[in-house]
Order: sequence, then C-alpha cells, then structure tokens
Amino acid sequence: MHILITGGTGFIGRRVVRALIRDGHKVSVYSRQSPSDVRRLLTSSVRPVQSFTAINPSTGFDAIINLAGEPIMAKRWSHKRKRLLLDSRVGVTSELVDLIERLETRPQVLISCSAIGYYGHHDISEPQNESSPAGSDFAASLCERWEQSAKRAENFGVRVCIVRTGLVLHQNNGALHEMLPPFRLGLGGPIGSGRQMMSWIHSDDMTRIILFLLNNESLRGAFNATAPNPVSNREFATALGRALRRPALIPVPVIALKLLLGESATMVTNGQAAIPERLQEAGFTWEQPDIDAALKQLLVKPSYF
Repeated sequence: MHILITGGTGFIGRRVVRALIRDGHKVSVYSRQSPSDVRRLLTSSVRPVQSFTAINPSTGFDAIINLAGEPIMAKRWSHKRKRLLLDSRVGVTSELVDLIERLETRPQVLISCSAIGYYGHHDISEPQNESSPAGSDFAASLCERWEQSAKRAENFGVRVCIVRTGLVLHQNNGALHEMLPPFRLGLGGPIGSGRQMMSWIHSDDMTRIILFLLNNESLRGAFNATAPNPVSNREFATALGRALRRPALIPVPVIALKLLLGESATMVTNGQAAIPERLQEAGFTWEQPDIDAALKQLLVKPSYF
C-alpha cells in the first residue's frame, strides 16, 4: 500500500513509519521539516511532503494515518498555546480531509489519533468505554473537535478509525522518560492522593493497534488505545519504583504542579479509566497488558526505537 502519514517524525510516528516500511509499504510523510531532516530522522526510503496543496490530485494513497499534534503538556496553556494545540490537531486534520476531497482516487481508510482526554476527568469508580460521552473541559473539547474534523472524511466514502490514545510508555520519549530521573534517584512517588486513574499503553502495542486498524477493513469508529488494565497513579508509581528497584514514596504536591503547569496540571492530577472495549471485541491481543511486566520490559530489556 501507499500510505500518507502526518506526524511521522514524532515519537509514535517514527515507530509507525518503521513498522510500515518493514511490512513493505510505500510511505509518504507530511512534515514542515526539510526533506533532508525527515529522511535523516526516518529513512531515505520515505517520500517527504511539506504541503497538502503540493500533492497532485492524481496521487493515489491507499490509506492515511494522521498523528499530527503539538505535545499537549510541553508548555502552560496560555490562550496562544491553546490556539496552537487546536491548529495542530483540528486545523491539520481539516486540511487533510480537504485533501481527501480533492483526490481523484480516495484512500480506503483514514486512521486519525485523538486521546482519552475526550472523556474528561472521572472518579476511580467510573470506567469509560468508547460509547461514554465527551467531557466538558478544554482537553475534552479539543479531542471532540479533532474527531469531528476526521469524521468528515466519511462523507467521501472513507472508512474512519479514531484512535483515543492513553499514556504511551517508552523509556526514551514521552511522560515516562520525564518521570525517570527523580524515580531513579529514589525521589519519585504518587501525584497528590495518587487515586487518579492512569490509562496507559506500551509503545509497541500502540504501534500494533494502528496496524491492526489499518489491516482490518471491517473496523471503523472510535477505539481506546489503552492497555486493558488501567491503574491508579499510586499503583503506577509503585510499579515504576519496583522496576527501578527504588522507593517510590515521596508524593508530589498538587499545588506545586498547578503553580508550575497552570490549567494543564489537570492532565496529571485528574484522570480516567479508559477501557479498550472495542479492541477487545475485535480480537486484538496485547503483548503488554499489565503495568509491572510492561515497565520491566521497557527498563530492564529496553527497545531504543
């Protein structure tokens, strides 16, 4: 297949691109980086694309994978930052669907990322599956608009899969990478009460979920890309301490995070228990369904890709 991927130079995107090329697919990567930088980060076999408008309508893509989006926790949520988060998700996705409309031969499938932030924040006793309603905070509104932009591709006969990602774990990228220094020093611990739920996914399983949706033509709609066993923040901290053979008892005060991160602190002080019900029903199997084994695999026998 010829596959167009946005966000291909990002943390998840790099892994997906390598998997697609390994499986023999032709891959075009949309990125604002220079073509030489894209090939340096990925491989010389990818075709860099810097503008959707530069794509000839006669170009045939069998599938499109949309992973574009500025990191949501990188900076405080100022008005300007919120606008950038919206533009990098809703704006890029809308442009992508405009491209689909222009193409003479439209792709069979659009796989477009969202996040479990779609559900807003919930108590530990409220598991969320794909039929649960959207929340009402900024992150939920962002995800809802993001998904609506992608669903517009259904108007052009395209199968659309929405991937609501949880906390993607890899030792060299993302949230786990940021957590490791204090935990390795024995200074890690739960955030606040530690009761807030964390819906996580091993990075290898995240890649496998995207390929699973790509290759199963009967699947469409929203899917929670999480492990089937969410844990509380306290359970996660304890498991990370065990994996590193360090104590994990020092709590992080919520007030300190709010002073540091502002409104975006709610992404770590609150949570949701997102259950991957539709992937389970579709027969997907997780290589890393449990947090202790997942962290041990990442930290004791790490993968560097």
